[in-house]
Amino acid sequence: MALTAPIGLSWAPKLPSLPTTSGGKDSGPSPSIAQASLWNPGSQLVDGLFVPPRDPRKANKLARKNVKDTTGKGWFDMPAPTITPELKKDLEILQLRHVMDPKRHFKRAGKSKALPKYFQVGTVIEPASEFFSSRLTKRERKTTLVDELLSDQHLKSYRMRKVREIQESRTPGGNQKWKNKGKKTLKRAKDRRK
Repeated sequence: MALTAPIGLSWAPKLPSLPTTSGGKDSGPSPSIAQASLWNPGSQLVDGLFVPPRDPRKANKLARKNVKDTTGKGWFDMPAPTITPELKKDLEILQLRHVMDPKRHFKRAGKSKALPKYFQVGTVIEPASEFFSSRLTKRERKTTLVDELLSDQHLKSYRMRKVREIQESRTPGGNQKWKNKGKKTLKRAKDRRK
């Protein structure tokens, strides 16, 4: 019966390979390879094993690097997720939710326009009692929040109405070149009198 070491517990010394020198000028190793292959007493690996640094500042820096990026125990160590383009769009839509619906008013998240670092995304599962009242049908369900908002007919009509109102308020009424503005009005009036 052959004994095998458990996974991760095998050890073999790692010796640096020494550079070989020969008579030719160009055949010798470059200085950077020779420096990398020689053993450095300040390096962290000795014979393939990790040796923690003796300097307390370096040890603290190493400990900070190994700590996972979470919110802490007060928020149950919620991790910081990786932000994909879809998640980024959804977070931007959530920040602009006060613009979406004229009937709902939301408290602003803050003056910071930066996206949140710690958050979680979930799926709302409706109870059986809301089957006819507030359930989304399969056709209304979309993969992202942006897709759901773009496909909503009430929100689409509201957006179109708002865009139309803004365009009407910003477009000038009538033909601009016939309007008399500023000092040109007096000049034209004098020309008319002659």
